[in-house]
Amino acid sequence: PSGIVQLLLNNLPVATGLPLALPGPRDEVLAAAMQRLREVFDIEELPPDVLPRKKPPQFMVDLFNKVADANGITRAPGLLEGDVVRSFEDRGGTRGYHFSFDISAMEKGEQMLKAEFRVPSNHYDSVEVYELLEGGNKPRKKHLIASRLLSLYTEGWEVFNVTQTVSRWVGNSSSNHGFLITTTHVFNNRIEHNLVKFAKSQGALQESRNALLVLFTNSNKRRSSESGLSRRPRAAAEPAAKSQVTACHRRELYVDFRAIGWSGWIIYPSGYNAFYCRGSCLFPLGESLNATNHATVQSIVHTLKLSQDVSTPCCVPDELKSLNLLYFDDKENVVLKNYKDMVATRCGCH
Repeated sequence: PSGIVQLLLNNLPVATGLPLALPGPRDEVLAAAMQRLREVFDIEELPPDVLPRKKPPQFMVDLFNKVADANGITRAPGLLEGDVVRSFEDRGGTRGYHFSFDISAMEKGEQMLKAEFRVPSNHYDSVEVYELLEGGNKPRKKHLIASRLLSLYTEGWEVFNVTQTVSRWVGNSSSNHGFLITTTHVFNNRIEHNLVKFAKSQGALQESRNALLVLFTNSNKRRSSESGLSRRPRAAAEPAAKSQVTACHRRELYVDFRAIGWSGWIIYPSGYNAFYCRGSCLFPLGESLNATNHATVQSIVHTLKLSQDVSTPCCVPDELKSLNLLYFDDKENVVLKNYKDMVATRCGCH
């Protein structure tokens, strides 16, 4: 196993707040570590390797770049609505006017905030979006969701808010029969009504122009330090000699998804620096150690030996940032997910 796996073995109990199983055969310990890693990233089953065969929708790539830097670190809070964005490509086969989406990948308890139906713009006078109320090859029952006048010079994407409709589908999957789009075009004072047909090519250039259903959701899962699980910081080790003491500081801990075997389905980033904290918190605690008042008092009590049971404060992260992953799920849908408290940006004595 690579060095990153060994580091994970050492650090995953702290990251998850759960005790690691007692050491056994190396394979068992490695399997336990990888299972904990899946729990941290909220991955129940590992998705299949689809990269580089399958390309993600350009909209999702652009969204990732908007909310995160190249390493996946969140640029600023509040850029993303919710903590999960799920994209679903049209599964309607070759019928270019009937748009079908399998949204069963949504997790139990996941709260939908907004749903957008995104289709490439074309030169029409108006577009009508219908919810299909029945299945079959030639459904007749439909309900008008939105109607919009378009400029003949419109380029890019038309985005329709379909939150109400998709909310019903989430509550009752049998009511999900997809969307139908029609257009109105005035030609020589004659009004023409047509079904919209879009090319559904599987080529790399056309894939990014396929219709897309995008859901913005809250996972409602408490991750990382928000898990509510009691966490026991490891007691700080007593230094052997004063000359060997290194003050509490931040060190690199690079998580390489390729080394873990996840590069076949994680689109961005290829890895990230989680960092970790190491060093002593001996009296006197300087300002650079970001010590709490409690840690300062604890260090004094320890130094003066006022209590035999009191150890030095612990060197731990006291400022963390969230991480964003763009990846294919087990149904080959592209998901953008935000994970809180994944990168230690500052260490302190606590």
